[in-house]
Amino acid sequence: MNSNGNNHKSDTLILGIGNILMGDEGVGVRVVEEIQKARLPVNVTCLDGGTGSFLLLDPMQSAEKVILIDATVDGAPAGTLRRLQPRFSSDYPRTLTAHDIGLKDLLDTFYLLGNQPEVVLYAVSIPPLHEMGLDLTPQVASRIPEIARQILAEVNE
Repeated sequence: MNSNGNNHKSDTLILGIGNILMGDEGVGVRVVEEIQKARLPVNVTCLDGGTGSFLLLDPMQSAEKVILIDATVDGAPAGTLRRLQPRFSSDYPRTLTAHDIGLKDLLDTFYLLGNQPEVVLYAVSIPPLHEMGLDLTPQVASRIPEIARQILAEVNE
């Protein structure tokens, strides 16, 4: 069942990745939480992907398009947003956070199986992690509504 309460196969999966216990590193999950407040088209499903793993294979495989939201420690100002369309794991920014090794492996698996959905990555720049906690830095937290609006605009096109 998707987040809209029906069993319709999802054409688009919005997948937030991150560990909310590590502050800004959980920005992908926080963006999905914001998106879930909106009325979504019936063909769109939202999922908290946590720290990613092969458990995401099935929901990703059942979507035609996957929109990933994740943190990157890339030296850009905190809250900077980049929209990328990686096809292979080597197309991902090298600075994505550590849990993304599983996601990179998933993309390679889809490629090998010949069953890769269209993938869009919203990479959100975060500062290097200094301490654990549930709170986002103000620079990252203030960007969540705008990031959610951009993704909602994309799925409503």
